[in-house]
Amino acid sequence: MSAVRIVAWLLLVSLASGAARAAEAVAARERTTIVLAGALIDGVAAKPRPSVAVVVRAGRIVSVRDRGSPDLPRDAEVIDLGDATLLPGLIDTHTHIFLQGEVPAEGGYDAQLLKHPLAYRVARATVAVRSALEQGFTTIRDVETEGAGYGDVGIKQAIEAGIIPGPHMFVSTVSISTTGGYQLEDYAPELTLPKGAQLIDGPVEARKAAREQLDHGADWIKVYMTHRSWLDGAGNLVSQPTLTVEELRAIVDETHGWGRKVACHAYNGIGLQRALDGGCDTLEHGLELGDAQIQQMLRQGTWYVPTVAVYFKDWDPAGTASGQRDRKRTAVHEVSFRKALKAGVKIAFGTDAGGFPWNESIAQEFAYYVEYGMTPMQAIQTATTRAAELLGRAGQLGVVAEGAGADLMAVRGDPLKDIHRLESPVFVMKDGHVYRNDTQAVR
Repeated sequence: MSAVRIVAWLLLVSLASGAARAAEAVAARERTTIVLAGALIDGVAAKPRPSVAVVVRAGRIVSVRDRGSPDLPRDAEVIDLGDATLLPGLIDTHTHIFLQGEVPAEGGYDAQLLKHPLAYRVARATVAVRSALEQGFTTIRDVETEGAGYGDVGIKQAIEAGIIPGPHMFVSTVSISTTGGYQLEDYAPELTLPKGAQLIDGPVEARKAAREQLDHGADWIKVYMTHRSWLDGAGNLVSQPTLTVEELRAIVDETHGWGRKVACHAYNGIGLQRALDGGCDTLEHGLELGDAQIQQMLRQGTWYVPTVAVYFKDWDPAGTASGQRDRKRTAVHEVSFRKALKAGVKIAFGTDAGGFPWNESIAQEFAYYVEYGMTPMQAIQTATTRAAELLGRAGQLGVVAEGAGADLMAVRGDPLKDIHRLESPVFVMKDGHVYRNDTQAVR
């Protein structure tokens, strides 16, 4: 066979193969699937709906019907989850896929920036996003890459292209702080070392940094309004402020002009007040909220993303200054959460996953919300309809309803009776594709 004929034959094979893949993709989009479950928590209703059938087609929810409805499509694939409770795919609005709950004895945070090649960190991030998805979190907002540049944009693109499995991602890329306001720290002053955030000084640099990050794919801009924290002589929690109000306002103004929003890390004190005065859209952590600050959040519509569970991790010894600080953080955090909840502040689910290892349960956060005063249904809604509202995707994510994306997860038993049930998902679907099914009947 001549070289020309070989090339022509290979071209025909390639075209045929491509056509087959295209036909398969079309068939997948056109396929109808029915998911049957014992109960449905849809993210909106105050009570579960018993015995449901969710009809899915082309990656979206076509209808939600009673399980015994006579007009269910007859040619559909049926996934029978038995008596499991079906929920919307969960949303975590505060993660770090490029962090892995680093062990201090192995170099901790610093080793990532000084020793780990970017390809190594990307590989670990790929594992992290798969873990999130398999845990039932079909959407995440990842709030900075911790020295990995614009790696989150690439991970997001790989997920959207179907190259790797993972949740829908909203990314905030590099993040912004000030000189003296982020790691790496405590090295010889004559050394120039990488930092985990983009450091700016002054409103002009602040606006330019926001422009750069937005131009490079940031869906959100993440700003550090506080840095180190410690206890003063009276035992009060004190946090180092970073950006000025003027610097933050430049970032907020630029970001809002692009139609996007700003997430502000703030523990308490001066920096937290600057975050509110500067117009942040979401307050991350908010360990200690004053009454006046809560009222300001209500007036401005500021979201609260408390990230509780992570502050119970890796406490230093009780007799040390840092250990006393660690314990103070959790004590004031509970008070702040309870006050914000009672006042009606908008609260969305966020964990700081990556601050603890990705093989731990992301859903462990729910138990703290319930312990601190939420009903189980309220806690679930922080990770469904409320989180979707924060992301500007109300009606599209975080809800099981006609027209919404086909993002679903299921657990055995009733999570309204035992919130810990959410830590053990048995079924996960994203965009109509099943990524996990530990139940027995698929026909």
